[in-house]
Amino acid sequence: MLNFEYCNPVNVVFGKGQIAKLADLVPQDAKVMMTYGGGSIKRNGVYEQVMNALQGRKIVEFGGIEPNPKYETCMKAVEICKAEGIDFLLSVGGGSTLDGTKFIAAAAKYTGSEDPWDICLKGAPVLDEIPIGCVITLPATGSEMNGWSVVSRLSTDEKLAFWSTLSFPKFSILDPETTMSLPERQVANGIVDTFVHVCEQYVTRPVNTPIQDRQSEGVLLTLIEEAPKVLADPKDYDARANLMWAATVGLNGWLAKGVVEDWATHGIGHEITAFTGTDHGKTLALVMPALWKYLRKEKEAKLLQYADRVWGIRGEDTDAVIDAAIEKTVEFFKSVGCDATRSAYGVTDEVIEKIVLVFERRGTKLGECAIGAQEIGQILKLCAK
Repeated sequence: MLNFEYCNPVNVVFGKGQIAKLADLVPQDAKVMMTYGGGSIKRNGVYEQVMNALQGRKIVEFGGIEPNPKYETCMKAVEICKAEGIDFLLSVGGGSTLDGTKFIAAAAKYTGSEDPWDICLKGAPVLDEIPIGCVITLPATGSEMNGWSVVSRLSTDEKLAFWSTLSFPKFSILDPETTMSLPERQVANGIVDTFVHVCEQYVTRPVNTPIQDRQSEGVLLTLIEEAPKVLADPKDYDARANLMWAATVGLNGWLAKGVVEDWATHGIGHEITAFTGTDHGKTLALVMPALWKYLRKEKEAKLLQYADRVWGIRGEDTDAVIDAAIEKTVEFFKSVGCDATRSAYGVTDEVIEKIVLVFERRGTKLGECAIGAQEIGQILKLCAK
């Protein structure tokens, strides 16, 4: 097991009717900006619950944060924060809304250079942030219990992440009932995103971490068991609750401590989204099977463990076992609605060339195998056509 430190300060408030607790969780004297996405919270009753809980508070609304939050949109919110003296941000929506809100919180206090994009592009330190709370309505990113944020910039075709200890929400409300009206597409993307989050912390190389391995396997098996229930009956509260908690556990740090992590699939997927606009979950469903095929020898021990413990696949022929496990993974993604192919998502040879050039320019190496631009190009060409 590798050395690690772990601290998670997020107050998680989980279950039915918990949005009412905003009355106590949001500071009484705060001037609040409530951020949200396309407006679904006004159709599914969440907006009304939030406003009822915060009656009499000073609230500025900022809607329109995209599924892949855009730097350009976030900067509009930053200007409002500065003009209105906002001192608390409440994100109401999915992980993308929260990611955008985290960037707003950091950019509004950023003084390191003229362009807050340097937080993402150059890793400029985040020394101050507006405090954040959140109500999560789409389980996927795990952003509700971590310090990560991912933001896109249209003008440069970039999608980049940053992390800060200041970006952990003060509280996160998770009410599974708020997820019951989600479109199947968003549910599918969330399931795949969570599945790949776990795999990026598990299917790497062994360093004797039986507790973390069993935790990861437990989350993966939960997703495999609960996803069909949610798709068959969107009103199944218990299945919704299990998927929601799985998404949080998938990226709250528990699974990552002491293990070897990858994140190459996410790094490549972000560039596909930047160039084609493809849903994040779908890019992951496309890339991860191809990456496993390309790095099958480097990941052999953990791929065989994954095949055995998650899918019950064993055999003397290790290549056949690994192939079968990859195929079962692809079938699972298809079963929830992510039938991922290059042609469906516009990942042409020209787009692959552009992505390779991006990684060459940055000099970035991805994952525990430190793959470079040319290897990334080969992996993209291995993706299902």
